[in-house]
Amino acid sequence: FNRGLLASGGGTADRTIKFWNTVSGTVTNSIDTGSQVCSLVWSNHQRELCSSHGFSENQLILWKYPTMTKIQELKSHTARVLNMEMSPDGRSVVSVGADETLRFWDVFGPPPQSRRRERFLMGDFQCP
Repeated sequence: FNRGLLASGGGTADRTIKFWNTVSGTVTNSIDTGSQVCSLVWSNHQRELCSSHGFSENQLILWKYPTMTKIQELKSHTARVLNMEMSPDGRSVVSVGADETLRFWDVFGPPPQSRRRERFLMGDFQCP
């Protein structure tokens, strides 16, 4: 949705997500997350970004882009979240923590077209 946009996460001291214009090489926005940023995953279907964190909260945060409003905080890991990967359908992510656990999260949900189809299959004949 934004050609030339790059998001990067900072470490324990920095704690920010920075958005870069890759054409000009400039930072277009920076948000302090309050904790170490370990990984970032963009939604395939929405203008949303999921970040994973280490010290001090060990959580995942779902953000609305470009306002960077927190949509949801997901807490379950007891140590730093090392990495995240998105499922092939783009609905969920799996996170791996330094606590030696994998967690599966339904973060992004179905794409908008699938949501309409699911409503129809469930008997909701309301026009979109």
